[in-house]
Amino acid sequence: MKHSLIFSSLLGSLVVTGVARADNATVTTADDVDWGYLNPARGDKSPGAADLWGDRTKDVATGMLVKFKKGFSSPPHIHNITYRAIVIEGQLHNDDPKAKEMWMPAGSYWQQPAGESHVTAAEGQQNMAYLEINHGPYLVKPTDKAFDNGERPINIDVTNMAWQTSQTSKVVGDTDARYSVLWAEQHADNQRYTGAMLNIPAGSKLTLNTQAPEFRAVVIGGALDYAFNNEDKDLTPGSYFSSRDTHQHVFTATQDTQLYIRSNGQYQLTQ
Repeated sequence: MKHSLIFSSLLGSLVVTGVARADNATVTTADDVDWGYLNPARGDKSPGAADLWGDRTKDVATGMLVKFKKGFSSPPHIHNITYRAIVIEGQLHNDDPKAKEMWMPAGSYWQQPAGESHVTAAEGQQNMAYLEINHGPYLVKPTDKAFDNGERPINIDVTNMAWQTSQTSKVVGDTDARYSVLWAEQHADNQRYTGAMLNIPAGSKLTLNTQAPEFRAVVIGGALDYAFNNEDKDLTPGSYFSSRDTHQHVFTATQDTQLYIRSNGQYQLTQ
């Protein structure tokens, strides 16, 4: 494999750089994502990157998409901050430099602690992941800067996720969807945040009712026909929608669909 290091409450509606906004919600389709490079100085030798929300170059929480070419493999490195990631497309490996490659397919989840040496590699023809940080900037540093922040890495293959149904979770209501919590933590703003996956069967016509100061959802797999501002949006993997406070997200799953959700409040699916 070739080696490369990654350095680094509106009224009405409007559209700015592909982001549709109306009232207290936003929608970005995968076709409207504004791509750049994770390390612009390296040009096309760098993984592609696009912020869905936040700004990875600043000290703010951020959610971004990252694309890796087939055969990409980084040398050992560390990050200054902890990040979480979910595979959207292809096969990705993220682990200790001496670990045997474990290719994670779409829907798999990993968490990389700040300061720990690791490598990231890609095996699929097309490879994409959603990465999320609680604060930035997102930087890469050499392994001689390694440190132990007390956290430990997590790798969960999609086949090992524990799912809840309507019998065990209020989130999915009386629907046939499934729900899996990936993480939960108290942040500096005294808000409790959670990250979770929703698995929605094809043909489901649902409303996602939210009551959260911050609600963010990324399409990981499948497709949604999403009703927004009197038109339908085709949300495919890499698409994103969000809302503040009380809102209803109305959509039909045209395929079996997986959503990653980050929220600091309540939400529930209804028929």
